[in-house]
Amino acid sequence: MSGHLRPIKLDSYKPLRELVCENIRQAIIDGTFSPGERLMEIQLADEMGVSRTPVREAIRKLELEGFVVMIPRRGTYVADISIKDINEVYEIRTSLDVLAAGLAAERINDDELETLQRLLVEIGQRIEENNMDKIVEVDIAFHDVLYQASRNERLRNIINNLREQITVIRGRSMMYPGRLADTMEEHRALVDSIAARDVERAQNAARIHLENAEHTLLKDMVESHNEKKNKE
Repeated sequence: MSGHLRPIKLDSYKPLRELVCENIRQAIIDGTFSPGERLMEIQLADEMGVSRTPVREAIRKLELEGFVVMIPRRGTYVADISIKDINEVYEIRTSLDVLAAGLAAERINDDELETLQRLLVEIGQRIEENNMDKIVEVDIAFHDVLYQASRNERLRNIINNLREQITVIRGRSMMYPGRLADTMEEHRALVDSIAARDVERAQNAARIHLENAEHTLLKDMVESHNEKKNKE
């Protein structure tokens, strides 16, 4: 294992397991740990200056998020996300989100619209705080309301089945320089079109949002690969 994690500072208000999880997650996102690389609990704990318990808890959470894969009797490995995986996930998610946005523009009620607008404001606040965990959390809630407003339970179930794969790549795309500001504007355009009950404009806003997210993620992956190759 070739990664080098930052030691954990214990002066944060967050629980230790959350700090450890954030540290490992960021190391995976920025390429410190390569896809397919094995993660050893004791080495991770030593690098961060913590016991193995919060590391073990963090790895379980990261497995649920899709960042790592735990193989019985073999260990824990960084999940290998290929460009093909990303293309497939975004092809499906773009189609589903475009459908959901169009249906929401037809079927959303006043309470749901108000919730979308409130979450949009909260996303802006979290961006100002630079709290990536909260940004992702509120972004998920935002899209959940959108899917709920579609009034199509099967559509929601299909999207939920993709949730883990979407979560893995959502954070990485958002962390690219300038992407959060663009995401905010794309969300605003989506809410405005839904509020106007404009089905075609809502579908187009959803499509642009997902296409831009995918483009940003692929660009980040190429840049990270080139940077790592240059260091070697």
